[in-house]
Amino acid sequence: MHSRTRTYRNIALISYLLLLMWVIIWHTGLRDAQPYSPIFIFLLYVVPLLLPMRGIFKAKPYTHAWVNFITLFYIIHGITIAYAIPAERWFAGIEIILSSVMFVGCSMFARLRGRELGLSLPKLKQEMKKEKSRFEEQ
Repeated sequence: MHSRTRTYRNIALISYLLLLMWVIIWHTGLRDAQPYSPIFIFLLYVVPLLLPMRGIFKAKPYTHAWVNFITLFYIIHGITIAYAIPAERWFAGIEIILSSVMFVGCSMFARLRGRELGLSLPKLKQEMKKEKSRFEEQ
């Protein structure tokens, strides 16, 4: 693995673990009054982050690519809380920062590692040439 790819993998992994820990700490210990049951909070905020854990630990580029959809949920959640609940603005800011760093780390790792493994999609122009030559040979 190239050193640049490894750097983005470390960024993705560290921000993933920090976001997971932050969500658990924020929603279980830092809130004054919790209007929902702990099981509901766990299912809504923690389980989505646990789904890609195996693929992230194994450094699979495909997992790093699709986990960005989950990360967007936490970015949106942080922005919404920062706007709607002034008392939790700092907590939401930390979530936004960790989610954004995770998004960038996962995106760049998936892109770079996919190229290293030859998993990238061919350019349309190359694909058209290949298809044209295949039909002209017949």
